[in-house]
Amino acid sequence: MNAPAQQTHPNRLMLQRHLAAENAHDMAATLATVHPDCIFRDLAIRQEFHGHAGAERHYRQWWTAFGNVVERSPIGGAHWIDDETYVAEPQYTGRHIGDFLGLAPTGRPFVLPFTVFVKFRDGLFVEERFYYDLATLMRQLGETRIDPEALQQAQDWAAGKRN
Repeated sequence: MNAPAQQTHPNRLMLQRHLAAENAHDMAATLATVHPDCIFRDLAIRQEFHGHAGAERHYRQWWTAFGNVVERSPIGGAHWIDDETYVAEPQYTGRHIGDFLGLAPTGRPFVLPFTVFVKFRDGLFVEERFYYDLATLMRQLGETRIDPEALQQAQDWAAGKRN
């Protein structure tokens, strides 16, 4: 493993702190790990969230819809590209407990592998880009199509155009 991935690396410690807070659904502790100028990009839905208010919207969306946790994928890896950039292939696990893209809660469990790129600035998360197959998630929820209007509403909501 390369030098930045050592246990004592400050960004690695911040990453561990962030994941513990995120999995506990502790918003205050999660936001304490996020830079005020952060950008979260959900490439599957084409959502972009800015700043602490945006980060909070991002996490609430997932926690409310799925009550999810992030865990290591049995097949995925994790790598430090450099001191400020981390890439991993974890998975979300959860149950569909709230509205998601216009789909009412089904109660169905899901496992969603994804790829995430995290950038750090000043020891905090400043950018997160994550990629996943939205169709795979929707199939696990019992839906075979994605409603274009619901997708647009989710994009508008992420941009702060809707409450």
